[in-house]
Amino acid sequence: MKKMTLLLVVVSAVTANLSFAADRTGEAIFKAVCTTCHTAGLMNAPKFGDKAAWKPRIAQGIPTLYDHALKGIRMMPPKGTCTACTDKEIKNGVDYMVSKAK
Repeated sequence: MKKMTLLLVVVSAVTANLSFAADRTGEAIFKAVCTTCHTAGLMNAPKFGDKAAWKPRIAQGIPTLYDHALKGIRMMPPKGTCTACTDKEIKNGVDYMVSKAK
């Protein structure tokens, strides 16, 4: 019985660590979450790659962009409605969009 309990503890620990493996890339988050609004410019979202639209936002600083993406701003809901996304993944998405708008 003790061996079975130990085995279950070890398997649980390994499984838990697998779920916290590398965060998804910015491109993956963009394609899964952000693209819906930021490709078409829905609800006045700045379009992906639109340097003019992103310039004043980027000028506010990356911490401000992270804050807006995580907490929401105007029509954008917190985390773009991705409740399963980690804060790091959302930041990866922001970094990806900013990199394509510079």
